Amino acid sequence: MSSSPRRSKEKTETATNNAAMGRRLRELRLQRELQQSEVARRLGISPAYLSLIESGKRSVQLPLLFNALELYEVSMEAFMKSLGETPVDDQLAQLLDEPLLRSLDLSEDDLQGLGAEPKVVTTITALFNLYKNTRSQLDHVLHSIAERERDESEEGALRFDYSPYDEVTDFLESHANYFGTLERRADAFRQAADFGDRVGSEKLIAALRDQLGVEVVGADAGEGSVIRRYEGNTLIVAKGIYEQRLRFQLAHAIALRLFEEEKLHEPLIEGHDAQHQETRKLLKIHLANYFAGALLLPYGPFYDAVMQSRYDVEGLTHRFESSYETVAHRICNLGDPERRGVPMHFLRVDVAGNISKRYAGDGIRFPHHDGSCPKMAVHLAFMTPNVISKQYSTFPDGTTYFCFAKVVSEAEGGSLARGTVYSIGLGCHAEDASKLAYADDVPFVDPSRMSVPVGTTCRFCERTDCNMRSAPSYKYAFRVEEDVKKDNFFSPLVHDDRLRGKRKKKRR
Repeated sequence: MSSSPRRSKEKTETATNNAAMGRRLRELRLQRELQQSEVARRLGISPAYLSLIESGKRSVQLPLLFNALELYEVSMEAFMKSLGETPVDDQLAQLLDEPLLRSLDLSEDDLQGLGAEPKVVTTITALFNLYKNTRSQLDHVLHSIAERERDESEEGALRFDYSPYDEVTDFLESHANYFGTLERRADAFRQAADFGDRVGSEKLIAALRDQLGVEVVGADAGEGSVIRRYEGNTLIVAKGIYEQRLRFQLAHAIALRLFEEEKLHEPLIEGHDAQHQETRKLLKIHLANYFAGALLLPYGPFYDAVMQSRYDVEGLTHRFESSYETVAHRICNLGDPERRGVPMHFLRVDVAGNISKRYAGDGIRFPHHDGSCPKMAVHLAFMTPNVISKQYSTFPDGTTYFCFAKVVSEAEGGSLARGTVYSIGLGCHAEDASKLAYADDVPFVDPSRMSVPVGTTCRFCERTDCNMRSAPSYKYAFRVEEDVKKDNFFSPLVHDDRLRGKRKKKRR
């Protein structure tokens, strides 16, 4: 009984120390303009655990503290000394995460002065939280917001303009785009059908007939755009489809029939709390696409070829007689824990900049609907359609990716306008670039000069000096000043801009 007060005191002191250390670590991160997700990745912990540390709800272990201070380039002595300094009020400190604060001319002295007025602090914080909650309905495109919603178990709330396609993408990313049961079933089907190394459309048609009792019938496409349709045990396929596309559609049809007979997909999507009634059907279609890729490009041989060629997509298309897009997709499926590939991202965009397919296996942030940043390689590829575009791209949170893109097209009736033209982009973290053949001629020796500053999309971009903005950012206060002109009208005016403008005006 006598030890109880002492234990209570020790517990209180521990909580106080945790809060002080967590708060200081958070301040160091914000000073370096790093996002929680990026720091967590570098430290090898989850963003949720880092959030608990920074909020003082978890103690920071010594090895982790050493790694964090090394990342922030702060000595242990300086860190411990700084714990005794008076911090900015916690409520106001939370606002430092938002770039909006940088456009409001608030200095450190201003924040300290506001901290002396509790009612003012409470009012400002409440108003800002109201703004933040409203903006979060639109800001669902940011990966950090999605992670925060998952951590806070808020996925049940339907987000603004959150489509079934967005749900499918999030589902694939949550599974690292790898489904072992489908890989194994595809291998078993290949063996039973005696496909061998190369799978042509004739073998796929024979497998549909002999293994699944499905007859394949060719039909004129006519004026419609339907290329494949099941009618009972008959698969009707439009005539004139080129071989690579025909193979994939036949493989997809095999997957659908196996799903119907063996329910392969149901355990994978069981328990997924879909917010839209169309989502489960879309998941079934995407899992069938996955199975088709596994059937045509078996994991083992494909993985070995990828490692040998160092992700040479063009070489792999010739080796496996598949399209560039199919191979690029399959590269993003290499998530087997025993034979794992480099975490990659995938983008398919059209000439107008619309994203029709995306996958962020490496944590890169993509918008769900709006076009992505025009400075990304996948868009710049349209400027040089006959060569592969390559670049290092750095986001506002400091994360840098190596990206490469290629334009692929399929004419119809001798016209690309009637056909399709896409840019297919792939990429990975900059530190993994050396594993890709495409980076051999662009070694990452000078990040500050070699990387191109990019953002997510203009409406949510934190860049203050982008010369290709097409809209103002929701993250900054929008203001117009007659005596200050930036190179882009939509670039936000921040405190330093006005200081530079005034100095220039005085010199004139």
